Amino acid sequence: MIGGQSLPPVPVQGRAVGGGRSAQASLQIFRRKQRSAVRLRAELSRENAEGDLRTDWKELPIMHVIDSQQFSPYSLDYIFRHAEKMERVRPGSLESKELEGRIMSTLFYEPSTRTRLSFESAMTRLGGQVLSTENAGSFSSAAKGETLEDTMRTIQCYADVIVLRHFQAGSARKSAAAASIPIINAGDGPGQHPTQALLDIYTIQRELGHLENIRIGLVGDLANGRTARSLAFLLSMYKGVKMYFVAPDVVRMKDDIKSFFRSRDVDYEEVDDLAEVAADVDVLYQTRIQKERFQDRPEDYDLAKGKYIIDKETLKILPKNSIIMHPLPRVDEIKTEVDADPRAAYFRQAKNGLFVRMALLSLQFQGR
Repeated sequence: MIGGQSLPPVPVQGRAVGGGRSAQASLQIFRRKQRSAVRLRAELSRENAEGDLRTDWKELPIMHVIDSQQFSPYSLDYIFRHAEKMERVRPGSLESKELEGRIMSTLFYEPSTRTRLSFESAMTRLGGQVLSTENAGSFSSAAKGETLEDTMRTIQCYADVIVLRHFQAGSARKSAAAASIPIINAGDGPGQHPTQALLDIYTIQRELGHLENIRIGLVGDLANGRTARSLAFLLSMYKGVKMYFVAPDVVRMKDDIKSFFRSRDVDYEEVDDLAEVAADVDVLYQTRIQKERFQDRPEDYDLAKGKYIIDKETLKILPKNSIIMHPLPRVDEIKTEVDADPRAAYFRQAKNGLFVRMALLSLQFQGR
């Protein structure tokens, strides 16, 4: 224990490795790992003495990552300082072997590019391994009728953490109730996407330098957009934040968030004019109209699509120190002519997702 932090044990294989490696060679490998652990303890000791690591991850307290409301400004600061360290991890370094011997399962029942690959890259960059299926609905026993709970109880036999994306809101919480290993919600239908919200907040802090007293316009599909919902919950924790909801009538922000804001005196306003909002915000957060959520009402999709588009005309009225964000993928709601503008932060935002998810995985295993 160092400063209240339990270090993960050094993984030791109880058999010869490398296809017949001698006992002496295995002992040398073990001793190298011991020396690495000693160096890691020394580094953590120095950081703790400087006040950089003030608490144990388990004291936050978080095991599963299910929704944005789990976090506080202090825990976010703790995660973000760890994410900054992750930006400096290089192949072959001590940090790049931190999760050696750990296994992450990515179980995705809906399509994903950035979330799945960034989680898998994060685990790999820290020395861990990945068990993955990108179409779990078709290529897992769910296709045979297995319940989500039984799937979790099975996968926990093979992995140390599960990253789950599912089409039903509440699926991550249901999975966490069944599993004995950490569940990380990578999006549960129209519910929440907490790790996207974490990387969004991290991006805002990196780009603007602060999280208090900001004005942000949330634009697009706010009814089905789990990214906007999760981000709104996190932003509500900071002083002086003003949120503008800009959405077509059929996909306006749901009442649960508006009621939550009113109960906490969070300043928000529903606005129809994108230009009016763009001229007065620090962050313009665009989202796509999610066609996959309109399977049984295509006429509503037609009413919503294409109503709010960010283009070069928007850039003319956007303040020069503001930023444009988007959780991606985009369809046509941000024109490609915007990409070259320095205020277009959405690809920097996607890159930040790697570092935040590296930090989450690293912290998940502290003391385990």
